[in-house]
Amino acid sequence: MTNLINRLKRAPVILVFTFLISNLLFYATGRAQITNGLVIQSISVDNKLVAMRHTGQVNLGIHPRDVAFGFGSGRPDLQPPLRLRARLEEFENRWHEGDPNMILAVRFFNEKGNQIGQKIFTIAGQSEGWNGSVRTSPFVHRRQTVAVPPGANKAWVVISSAGPPTAIGIYVVANLIMTETSQGSPARVLINSPLDNLNNSDHVPGWDPDGIHMSMAKIIEAGQNPPRRAFAIEDDDPEAHAEWHNSWAAAPVVTPGGSLEVEWNEMYSTGVADLRSVVYPDLPPGNYRFHVTGLDIFGMPDGIEASVDVFVPKPFWSRPSSWAIVAIGFVAITVGISRYFVWQKVRKEMLYVRYQQALEQERLRIARDIHDDLGARITCISMVSATLLHDPNLSDVTRTELSQIRQMSKDLISALYETVWTVNPQYDNLDALGNYLGQVVGKLCNETRLQCRFHISDLPSNIPMSSHMRHNITMATKEAVHNVIKHAKASEIEVNIVATGDLIDMTVKDDGCGFKSSDANSGHGLSNMKRRLEEMGGECVVESEPGSGTMVHFRFTIPDILKAVYSSE
Repeated sequence: MTNLINRLKRAPVILVFTFLISNLLFYATGRAQITNGLVIQSISVDNKLVAMRHTGQVNLGIHPRDVAFGFGSGRPDLQPPLRLRARLEEFENRWHEGDPNMILAVRFFNEKGNQIGQKIFTIAGQSEGWNGSVRTSPFVHRRQTVAVPPGANKAWVVISSAGPPTAIGIYVVANLIMTETSQGSPARVLINSPLDNLNNSDHVPGWDPDGIHMSMAKIIEAGQNPPRRAFAIEDDDPEAHAEWHNSWAAAPVVTPGGSLEVEWNEMYSTGVADLRSVVYPDLPPGNYRFHVTGLDIFGMPDGIEASVDVFVPKPFWSRPSSWAIVAIGFVAITVGISRYFVWQKVRKEMLYVRYQQALEQERLRIARDIHDDLGARITCISMVSATLLHDPNLSDVTRTELSQIRQMSKDLISALYETVWTVNPQYDNLDALGNYLGQVVGKLCNETRLQCRFHISDLPSNIPMSSHMRHNITMATKEAVHNVIKHAKASEIEVNIVATGDLIDMTVKDDGCGFKSSDANSGHGLSNMKRRLEEMGGECVVESEPGSGTMVHFRFTIPDILKAVYSSE
């Protein structure tokens, strides 16, 4: 019980110690900068806050739009510097300082004292050569021309910090001269450097300070070699302004329609007291540092600053590593698609091969049935006809009819043999085609006593030929030979078949009378031969001249799918 009481007594001490340690760690990890009253408070992209880390860079994402940096005091009991400027380093060279306008204006009044017009000349930022000191910074000379409006009677020159309400800084004007010129009158000086003969007094005859905080309107010495007395507005109040202007009694009288030439020397450094954010519409990829600096009223750094590092990553597709990944992915997809299409093509070819094999088996069965059944029946008819012809009791009419039946049976057997040869898959090769063509052409030539010469020996048997191709070649060759027999008046036919790889070249040549090539499509069955070769993807070319015979060329190639079917058997 005593130990418990002792522990409870020590608990407040432990809590206080823990609180102190946690606060020390908190400020040691990047928050120490808030002791000077200035921190980067927020970063937003397209009106969405971005998580900020106290170490490292802040990622703004790809193609950030409307990037807004907010800054100010990090604690309620601390105030940031009165005047701030901000810049995104590595992106821009100029500083953002708000809209810190101060003015020199020429105002016109009528005889009743009502203002009827004015001309305003603004200044903002820092004058050329400004170094933070009114004694060592150079003056900048300005000259402006102002038209006097109709009805104007008097003119004021006003030197004021009354631009935006929060404008602060210093504006110095010296050697102010205003001259009027009007048609038909000599030029006259209305204001001639009112401070040239002024001693150390802050009172300027004919001029009055004015404004909400008129004590900010001063007379100072500025410039060098030699220094000169000058009007000055030292505005350090973000809620007030001050100005110098002519007194009403000393305001110069002007001529309506005339022209005023106003010239003066000036130096200045201006800012605003309400700069708390800067927005960038668009940021390209890169590494940046957003930097905020406190300034004194003269625009010089006061040592109070804050910064944050941000980066905008490159788009995925613009990085070299990403292109490598995309290339690898593209190659992988291309290979995959290619392999898929190849697989589909092989699959279709395999299905076609299986279909062709089944078809070849069916063709073989049909060929066997025709040969064994129809062939036997027709042979029987031919034999019966031949036997009946030996009957001496037959009349001449019957004998003639039986002779016709016998001849028709022989022709039918020949046609049946050709059909069986065509559909039988065991003859689906070039060697079998050559042998069969030799028989067909030889038979046709023997019947007409036409001499034949064949060059079809040593044809390879491993070159496949479909039944459709064999049928077309056979019919085209018979058509060519029939044309020679019927029209060429030839004594000799020469047939050549040459196989060069997948290309088959076949010629049928005669020594007949020939014909004009222009008549090639007008008859002789040539159109039928060309059509049959075109169905095979080949060509038929006829060469002939009168008195020089005729040569018919058949050229075709063996399809890859046919070779696949043949090789799979």
